[in-house]
Amino acid sequence: MKLEGKVAIITGAATGIGRAIAMGMANEGASVVIDYVGAPDLANGVVKDIQSAGGKAMAIEADVSNPDQAAHLIQQSVQTLGHLDILVNNAGIEYKYPFTEYPFDKWQKVIAVDLTGPFLCAQAAAKVMVQQGNGGRIINISSVHEDLPMITNAPYCAAKGGLRMLMRTIAVELAPHKITVNNIAPGAIFTPIDADVEVNPTIEKQLMAEIPLGRWGKPEEVAELAIFIASDAASYSTGSTFFIDGGMIRQAGSL
Repeated sequence: MKLEGKVAIITGAATGIGRAIAMGMANEGASVVIDYVGAPDLANGVVKDIQSAGGKAMAIEADVSNPDQAAHLIQQSVQTLGHLDILVNNAGIEYKYPFTEYPFDKWQKVIAVDLTGPFLCAQAAAKVMVQQGNGGRIINISSVHEDLPMITNAPYCAAKGGLRMLMRTIAVELAPHKITVNNIAPGAIFTPIDADVEVNPTIEKQLMAEIPLGRWGKPEEVAELAIFIASDAASYSTGSTFFIDGGMIRQAGSL
């Protein structure tokens, strides 16, 4: 198994991409920590599914945008499982409003969860990884919108663009400690965050026209990429964004 003996924390892992990554990493031998906010039944359900399959998992509630809770997430994971090898910053939110009407409190919330959260968790995890002296993996679930504009979604795009430069900067800084830092940038993945598109045939058709492969991606496909980046096979990859978008970013670039 690719991640045998590793300990991985996945934020926002009760549903969607985070859940798929947690399940996939557990299947590859990692002990996984399911971070969640306000959804204990869903989080505990992931833990039970992993344990039923013979894996190891635990759930911790922590709002990653809160410095104390982010630190507690890392500390409790290490205290319980003994060490930390992999952090996946997956938690994210978005709200869509026209830019001229965008509520300031919604801007603050998106930036807090989607950018400050990864900063706080990565910082706390990196301290542990440096102290351990065995290297580590920090993986951010970004978006094609770290590079591709999206109307009515200015804070989300700004946060993901910031996450790109955060990743690049700390990848260079942490490289001497054998800690790699990379982004995964999904395009249209069939998850609850895109429910508004999934139930609207007209909008969905427009979206599919922007994707050369012409389909939704699956959370499990993102999970497989995360497993690769977390594995020894990707030990020479750092400071990069891995797009998994059916070619969307290239189609947009050709227009």
